[in-house]
Amino acid sequence: MMKKAIKILLLLIIPFSLIGQNIDNIFAEKKEIYFSFNIKDKSQLDRLSKIISIDHKTNKKDAYAYANKKQFTKFLQKKIEFKIIDNSISYNNISKNNWDYYPTYDQYVDMMYAFADSFPQICKIHSLGTLNSGRELLIINISDNVYQKENEPSFLYTSSMHGNELTGYVLMIRLIDDILNNYNSDSYITDLVNEIDIWINPLANPDGAYAGGNSNVWGATRSNANMVDLNRNYPDPQDGPHPDGNSWQDETLMFMGLSDSIDFNLSSNLHTGAVVANYPWDTWIQLTADDNWWQHICNEYADTCQYYGNSNYFTGFDDGIVNGYDWYEVDGGRQDYMNYFKHCREFTLELSNDKTPNPLDLPYYWNANKNSFYNFMEQSLYGLRGIITDSITGLPLKAKVEIIGHDEDSSHVFSSLQIGNYHRYIYQGSYQFTFSKSGYHTKTINASIINNNFTIQDVQLVPIGFVSVNNIKENKKIINSIDILGKNNNNNNNNIIKINIFKDGSINKKIIID
Repeated sequence: MMKKAIKILLLLIIPFSLIGQNIDNIFAEKKEIYFSFNIKDKSQLDRLSKIISIDHKTNKKDAYAYANKKQFTKFLQKKIEFKIIDNSISYNNISKNNWDYYPTYDQYVDMMYAFADSFPQICKIHSLGTLNSGRELLIINISDNVYQKENEPSFLYTSSMHGNELTGYVLMIRLIDDILNNYNSDSYITDLVNEIDIWINPLANPDGAYAGGNSNVWGATRSNANMVDLNRNYPDPQDGPHPDGNSWQDETLMFMGLSDSIDFNLSSNLHTGAVVANYPWDTWIQLTADDNWWQHICNEYADTCQYYGNSNYFTGFDDGIVNGYDWYEVDGGRQDYMNYFKHCREFTLELSNDKTPNPLDLPYYWNANKNSFYNFMEQSLYGLRGIITDSITGLPLKAKVEIIGHDEDSSHVFSSLQIGNYHRYIYQGSYQFTFSKSGYHTKTINASIINNNFTIQDVQLVPIGFVSVNNIKENKKIINSIDILGKNNNNNNNNIIKINIFKDGSINKKIIID
């Protein structure tokens, strides 16, 4: 039985006609507010999502949202009645045993660097950058050869880009600890570390999480220090580079830089406010080319959580999964950015209805999700994979891998340098895969894929203009020979001029003296 959180939750019903004179008072002590309102239809919700940050708690009847003062002013112009929700939280009987607490910021930093110090052979810490607050965006890399690029998929978990959605924050720290301490003792975890380039970022918005100070997370905000929703701040496939009207935030630029330097193949972005596996797209209505694969992956995650969780965990929506746009439209989200622009397969995990649950409940969420975390990581090894090289030099190539009659909306992938390895995840079946690169002859192969298994297909691409020894021999075969009788002017003897015509169209003349 999960322990109940002790929460202070106040609903203030404020008619829109009275709000003009009160807006300054509402934002006098806080930079963002949380509120709800009734939904007429999904089209209304999608329009409103462009001016306020819709929360994942939203259902078909009631919307929940965050807004800063500027956003809320625009919302008021719609003349929609709303309820302001005071989502301040307090807890009693908090302990620091068994991962049932939220660390201070300094404790978090110390733990991350201690991981790298304690396991230097398989763990390395990276700082993506330091924010104006002095807080760092930290990420851990785990691999059996952590200082060397290998023929492995690159996998990413990142959590809490909304600073008050912190279930995944603690669970990701615990996942790092579990992997490192079980390497070479648990064969399953050891194999994952040996075969996957693992990256884990527990806290993507430290300024939001510790908005109330570094000593605790109880003053956490959804947005960053500039009151920008980071999950609306990415380039969007449909709405362009700045769909939220804001410049790219430092946190956004840091993650965009990370995804430029590491070709992630598979990833998940962890949130809270609902319990569901949310798969792309978020920004538009059409389904991805790999919709059946996404449903297979998300159902596997949800089904495993149902098995290890309580009777109603991961059972909402469509048995624990949902298509993002079917839920509500999100423009500028990290999920669509990674899928469309970076050719990575990323989906969004919502781990708890409570955004910042009672810390005493965190061990339950770990037990319910642990096996799903590992199962999804293992999926990075499946599908079609191999290495693409130059057929002459043997050097690795960055080439395009596309499925004929299947790929659309940027669903193709590329091989990655320095190795030339590619990873194409797709639902089981038989497909034609095309491998192409400028300056090389395109190559097409047929391959069959089985779910939760892998097929290896290494590919050599031939440079355009290269002629092999065999081709030279073939092209120099004589296809016709003509003998012409003539006179030698020097000695008045007869000569025979032999003309050979070759397959490549060239002509050779040879004079035979009689």
